[in-house]
Amino acid sequence: MELGNQIKKMRNELSLSQDELAEKIFVSRQSISNWENDKTYPDIKSLILLSEVFSVSLDTLVKGDIPEMKKKIDEQEFVEFQRDSKIYTALFIAVLLLPLPLARLLDWWAFAVYLPLLGAAMYYAFRLEKYKKKYDIQTYKEIVAFTEGKNLNELEKAMEKGKRPYQKVMLAILSALLAIIVSSIMAWIIKWLS
Repeated sequence: MELGNQIKKMRNELSLSQDELAEKIFVSRQSISNWENDKTYPDIKSLILLSEVFSVSLDTLVKGDIPEMKKKIDEQEFVEFQRDSKIYTALFIAVLLLPLPLARLLDWWAFAVYLPLLGAAMYYAFRLEKYKKKYDIQTYKEIVAFTEGKNLNELEKAMEKGKRPYQKVMLAILSALLAIIVSSIMAWIIKWLS
């Protein structure tokens, strides 16, 4: 990472101590130390003040760190995607399996439990769709590669884009079949319990 080195180098060029620099940009000496040792990054306000103190552009100040910052952000989003995927999977299974037991146990009060559960599942489904749009991942192979932290090469990406229309049709058919199967099982269980 370059930002810490840049701050330290420019501070030394101006013969400023960490305390003096901290005073000029309204932060603690510890913040300056953390930045110089790449433990934390300055916020945007501090970056602007640093660029003014050092008389350089923001671009010059953070040059070389932008790819590193983007990588850290992508890694954080990858972890969030995995967490959201696990939560969504658990909620999806609950939404499929709980309607009958809840209705049997709670009668009409089951709606009070089921609807928030369904709402939470929809919330996480929308979050996952946001990640899929942002990283342009839609096919099974693209999703698997993303969850493993890998990228497809250009040829593989082009091949996957060609599969998307067919996979959407297959997904619609499979979703309809799943709905029919679940509905049939629920109807059979209701009939059996009656």
